[in-house]
Amino acid sequence: MTGLSDAAALDDPVGESLRGHHAHLARRLGGALTYVPGVATFSAVPPEPDAGAWADLAKLLGPGEFADMFSCPATPPSGWEPVFVLEGRQLVWAGDSAPDQPHAAPGSGVAELGAADVPEMLDLVERTRPGPFWPRTHELGTYLGIRDGGALVAMVGERLKPPGWTEISAVCTAPEARGQGHAVRLLRALIARVVAGGDRPFLHVAETNTGALALYERLGFETRKHVTFRGFRTP
Repeated sequence: MTGLSDAAALDDPVGESLRGHHAHLARRLGGALTYVPGVATFSAVPPEPDAGAWADLAKLLGPGEFADMFSCPATPPSGWEPVFVLEGRQLVWAGDSAPDQPHAAPGSGVAELGAADVPEMLDLVERTRPGPFWPRTHELGTYLGIRDGGALVAMVGERLKPPGWTEISAVCTAPEARGQGHAVRLLRALIARVVAGGDRPFLHVAETNTGALALYERLGFETRKHVTFRGFRTP
């Protein structure tokens, strides 16, 4: 499992994912990268992009299109319209071995989700707003869910995958199912899977989401750095 000191790839998690584990889901022009439509809107440019790199990304996306630059600190040229700014944190899991999973045993209701579950996954995301999620987002990695009476009421999944790391994302629980420990159960199960696969989990959280931040810290995550999420519209 990747050591906590070996975290350089987390400074550019989108670019490192698109050049590596998610290369089959990438579109590329010069040094600019983005995901194929329907998977994610995250885009990346080189660490110190010149005007040519931004021009490549604008051409790759098309005029007037959304460029979610995630935590990239570089500023695009004039003519790129700001869409949003959100302060957040990047956290890494500080454990040394897979966590105990008393709540992820057979019969706990934790199940792997797939393409057939996408309509329910999209509906749950629409009701809970955990972050961007599209019809093909589940192709980024493993997604786990819990059902109650046949209905999907909670979910968690994998997103960015820079070398040695797997991001945990889409943590959400339906309003009527909250307070039953579903999020903890799913997070422990997914952390164990990531660790068993040789990666170390990490995640991102909005600075204002204090409840989620407290939950992640209880599960063994530590703040690595503060980040600013930004999105723009191409000229």
